[in-house]
Amino acid sequence: MSASHGLMLHCRSQQLVQNPRGFNVWRQTITPVEVPTNQAAIIICDMWDQHWSRGATERVGMMVGRMNRVITAARNKGVHIIHAPSDVMDYYADSPARQRILNVPAVPLPPLQAHADPPLPIDDSDEGSDTNEAEPRQVWHRQHEALGIDPDQDVISDNGQEIYSYIQQQNITQLIMMGVHTNMCILHRSFAIKQMVRLGMDIVLVRDLTDTMYNPAMPPYVSHEDGTRLVVEFIEKHWCPSILSEDLL
Repeated sequence: MSASHGLMLHCRSQQLVQNPRGFNVWRQTITPVEVPTNQAAIIICDMWDQHWSRGATERVGMMVGRMNRVITAARNKGVHIIHAPSDVMDYYADSPARQRILNVPAVPLPPLQAHADPPLPIDDSDEGSDTNEAEPRQVWHRQHEALGIDPDQDVISDNGQEIYSYIQQQNITQLIMMGVHTNMCILHRSFAIKQMVRLGMDIVLVRDLTDTMYNPAMPPYVSHEDGTRLVVEFIEKHWCPSILSEDLL
């Protein structure tokens, strides 16, 4: 891992303010935040080799090339890389990256902080596929092969306790979340945004390296891309800021 330098994150959030006529409106703000690279960690959420939804699989395939360039550049700067492909730990059982985090002593989780939890702006009650599959099923076996795993530096886990312990051991103060799906696992996994916010961790979402499970045939009847945009803005309003991947390059 290279010597530590500053990482400049341009954190976008949505603030509720009053306009000149006295009405509440959301205003977008950008706040520069500098973080030492050795105190930052990228968490790559559920970027599997295959998804039960063809549309989801195709969009992950379009995303992995840039994502791999981003994590490679960040790693070379000294950022920690945490691969978190849920449900496939058996595949990585003997890998150095998996063994590295298993050897970290457990750090007790602090009490969870209270946090408002408003409803999403999209309806994903149909599981969100836009390519008409019959029903969800597990078809993934590993993380997408296009995402490189450094055997000497990276770690692999889908367990919030393991990841929190690693974060504390490495004195990581800034988490950077990327992967899928924005309205589901990115928010709800044990290592994901809601849990980390409630644990008091600073976390940001990489908004151009994520995707929703949203079907435009469901409310609010917008395009898939607009559905993703709405969920990103929801996260910026209620949970944490977002950044662009160029901040990591």
